[in-house]
Amino acid sequence: MPAVAHRGRGRRTMNEINMVPFIDVMLVLLIIFMVTAPLIAPSVIDLPSVGKASKQPDKVVQVLVGKDEKLEVKNGDKAVTMALAQIAPAVLQAQAGQPAGSVAVVISADRNVKYETVVKVMDTLQRAGVQRVGLSVQLAP
Repeated sequence: MPAVAHRGRGRRTMNEINMVPFIDVMLVLLIIFMVTAPLIAPSVIDLPSVGKASKQPDKVVQVLVGKDEKLEVKNGDKAVTMALAQIAPAVLQAQAGQPAGSVAVVISADRNVKYETVVKVMDTLQRAGVQRVGLSVQLAP
């Protein structure tokens, strides 16, 4: 029920909001947050660790992605520049005649290359049936 002021002859309602209870509640909440904030521990993220394979591959074929998104396939000592559509047949040809899983494919990309390009290369190789596809990582010193 609105407060009514008795001044003069008429009855008028007071159209002012009392701010004191609102300020009291805000101060209590502020104190609660100030006390509990130091007690909350920061969250810790468990990152997966990189392990070593039980058996090292006999042969490694590298797919190099350059700054200008130029793709090269390095098989042994020779590197050949090619388009994305030609990579899968070249890798499968390098794996031909070898036991399954003995030839690993490693994708090495420049730091400034879009992640999308690396994923496209990986997807192309996996769709072609290449079993062992990995990413080259540089360990921090």
